[in-house]
Amino acid sequence: MENQQLGKTGIFVSAIGLGAMPMSIYDRPPESQSIQLIHRALDLGITFIDTADSYCQDESDKHHNERLIHKALSSYQGDVSQVVVATKGGLMRPNQSWVRNGSPEHLRQTIRVSFEALGGKKPIDLWQYHSPDPEYTIAESLTPVKEAVAEGLIRFVGVSNFSVAQIKQAQDVVEIVSVQNQYSPWERQPETDGVLEYCEQAGLTFLPWSPFGGRRRHQNLEEIPAIAHLAQAKGVSVYCIVLAWLRSKSPCIIPIPGASKISSIEDSINAVNVKLSEAEVQKIDQQTK
Repeated sequence: MENQQLGKTGIFVSAIGLGAMPMSIYDRPPESQSIQLIHRALDLGITFIDTADSYCQDESDKHHNERLIHKALSSYQGDVSQVVVATKGGLMRPNQSWVRNGSPEHLRQTIRVSFEALGGKKPIDLWQYHSPDPEYTIAESLTPVKEAVAEGLIRFVGVSNFSVAQIKQAQDVVEIVSVQNQYSPWERQPETDGVLEYCEQAGLTFLPWSPFGGRRRHQNLEEIPAIAHLAQAKGVSVYCIVLAWLRSKSPCIIPIPGASKISSIEDSINAVNVKLSEAEVQKIDQQTK
């Protein structure tokens, strides 16, 4: 598996990560299946797993995904010392909805619960503020995060769903190594709002969430000629073409496709070997606007 550096940390992780959210929300698979999936991802060389305290069904189920990942890593027979688990905090799940909570008291508490959920023996590899809460300043929300770094609960810090101005505000409080915003052929805001360019300039890793468009996509991938033709020509799935498209956009991008089936993550890693020309990228751009 090809690797790339996480921010400027000196730590290298797999060029394709595993998005673990589908294993804990809505129609989640049996736990045994999810653990097998995570083990298979590790077998294939994936060393970056993305989760969040809110990847659960509701508030009574909070931190489900983190505990699942810890259970899978603890039962894996191979070496997991190089695996980086990135979690997030700052969203609540009342009645399966998504509600921001940037209260310093809440973040201070959820960081500690995440620390324990992930094993409680070493710092959280990467903790990300899930989404800025307008009820609190960035500085107010990230102050307990900075404290947690000093306390040894968190190793590295990232932000999610942030604008360039908000990223800069965060950097005034604590060192930032990653940004996780929505980005796909159907959601190109990081190209136009300057976030992707800023990540490149500042040496930050960009983690695109919902790389296949999720429920916001109105077309099937097979219905987009550029994607369908490239998949056929290169002998890979349409999903691999989308991941290759993302990787072609910037060297700072690490896609984190979600998976709830082993076949999905087995397919996604093939994208590492898919190279798109500038002309091929432009065709996809034109047909997904």
